[in-house]
Amino acid sequence: MDIFKRISDHQAEQNRLAWTGSFADYVELVRRNPQIARTAHARVYDMIVWHGVEEVNGRKIYKFFDRELFGLDRTIDKLVEEYFHSAAMRLDVKKRILLLMGPVSGGKSTLVTMLKKGLERYSRTDEGAVYAIKGCPMHEEPLHLIPHELRPEIEAELGVKIEGNLCPSCQLRVKEEYFGRIEDVLVERIFFSEEERVGIGTFSPSDPKSQDIADLTGSIDFSTITEYGSESDPRAYRFDGELNKANRGIMEFQEMLKCDEKFLWNLLSLTQEGNFKAGRFALISADELIVAHTNESEYKSFIANKKNEALQSRMIVMPVPYNLKVSEEEKIYAKLIKQSDMQHIHIAPHTMRASAIFSILTRLKETKKQGMDLLKKMKLYDGEAVEGFKEADLKEMQSEYLEEGMTGIDPRYVINRISSALVRQDLQCINALDVLRALKDGMEQHPSITKEEREKYLNFIAIARKEYDELAKKEIQKAFVYSYEESAKTLFENYLDNIEAYCNWMKIRDPLTGEEMDPDERLMRSIEEQIGISENAKKAFREEILIRMSTYSRKGKRFDYSSHERLREAIERKLFADLKDIVKITTSTKTPDENQLKKINEVTKRLIDEHGYCPVCSNELLRYVGSLLNR
Repeated sequence: MDIFKRISDHQAEQNRLAWTGSFADYVELVRRNPQIARTAHARVYDMIVWHGVEEVNGRKIYKFFDRELFGLDRTIDKLVEEYFHSAAMRLDVKKRILLLMGPVSGGKSTLVTMLKKGLERYSRTDEGAVYAIKGCPMHEEPLHLIPHELRPEIEAELGVKIEGNLCPSCQLRVKEEYFGRIEDVLVERIFFSEEERVGIGTFSPSDPKSQDIADLTGSIDFSTITEYGSESDPRAYRFDGELNKANRGIMEFQEMLKCDEKFLWNLLSLTQEGNFKAGRFALISADELIVAHTNESEYKSFIANKKNEALQSRMIVMPVPYNLKVSEEEKIYAKLIKQSDMQHIHIAPHTMRASAIFSILTRLKETKKQGMDLLKKMKLYDGEAVEGFKEADLKEMQSEYLEEGMTGIDPRYVINRISSALVRQDLQCINALDVLRALKDGMEQHPSITKEEREKYLNFIAIARKEYDELAKKEIQKAFVYSYEESAKTLFENYLDNIEAYCNWMKIRDPLTGEEMDPDERLMRSIEEQIGISENAKKAFREEILIRMSTYSRKGKRFDYSSHERLREAIERKLFADLKDIVKITTSTKTPDENQLKKINEVTKRLIDEHGYCPVCSNELLRYVGSLLNR
């Protein structure tokens, strides 16, 4: 019964939102809230901002896109500010088609779908309410009823801008149904819906021989010609083309540049003048955001044709490259797998990361910056600290190649290979090695990969494997070190005592003999080297630790083993290095003794309880790391 109650509540909400009144009533609504009469571009921009905006490192993050799009922050920031915001302010950008151009599976279609779905939801909120002349096939802005001669003074009075003319259908109805009394014309609240073709239109190219321009602009209703006697009578015309139905909202052109030219020329007048030609009528006004998408090769062919210059000048081309951050790529795969029916198969930790490392490496371009290879560049792009490089280097590399991210392996290929690994018979769990193997096997089947690219990509799979090996060893390291946590804390305290003496030019007292000694340089370096602290950088690192300790002390907080992430990692690595022989024997022995078995069980439990492993992949990880350590 709870299902039907929710359905009933939904219907009640729909009834609550419904509104019908006269044009005079609508004018009062506009007087109180001029935003009601905003343009389609302004409505889309307001919808995006309405979902929330955060400022991170001087850049705006639009929460509207967070749920579906990952790793496209810079693209989205540019899109919203340079197109939507400018168009919402009625700048000339408003008169341009938005063309999203990028590689396959890069997020172009997802972005447009989000805008359409977002508008649908927004039109059902108080902030996004939209009103139209009741019965108008184009859901027309009611202010078009105001004669042109009176508009300047009424615009000043209401604080709005009125653009456009009544459609032929409404012109006839005002005369014949309302006898010219525009104040009596009925106005209703409308709700955008792609399914019901209200405010959202979608045009997809098909066979040029069979596709009709009527799909865009509507068509003559031949069944009523004899009744009304003329093709120029609005009642004998179906205003049901995609441009008619998308009025007040969004018009999506799928694979726009695959369209026949006659369809594209219709957009010239619509973008520049806000109207289009249909049937035997004067130009018909339309207020809609036209967004299209295409791939790079089709776009290059399009601009190479001189006949397309007029249309090209009426476009804002927004490149939508692949994501270039490993952590964001993992989210893409997680989202796609969540939509599948494979939830019963466990995916071991770091599986998606290994796949993402491979994907991102195929998309990056070699930098000219000295000492920076693709792996370091990948880590820097993902927000990791890379010794010897700063944020300024990151920005320089990001602007080095404008086309970076426009080529490489697409997410669909990776998901297809993960899927092939997932559907193996009697499988309970897959790990990174399974997926990397599937990616390697799939190279032979990929239609667009050249022999040279295949060799390069196989090398990237090997790099991803090495990165996974390090992650696997680190995972076991953490699990084993936990069993020796007291040892880790003792080593940590010992290191702090030594660096404090070193930085303050003091001696350190031996806890057993009481003898004063120089700080143990060998101990300090053995820890610092675990995280790549060079001889030249050791003093700065030690002083930074002391400053952090002082800050904690002033705030009344205790500086402990978990207070400094890099130092903690160094301690764990050092302890793991010291325990390496024990780990080797424990993980690789076929007949563990009682003490070894106890240690294995402790580690396995920790992997399952705290690191997201299952019994299958935790045992496989132990065996795999054991084999790595024995090499």
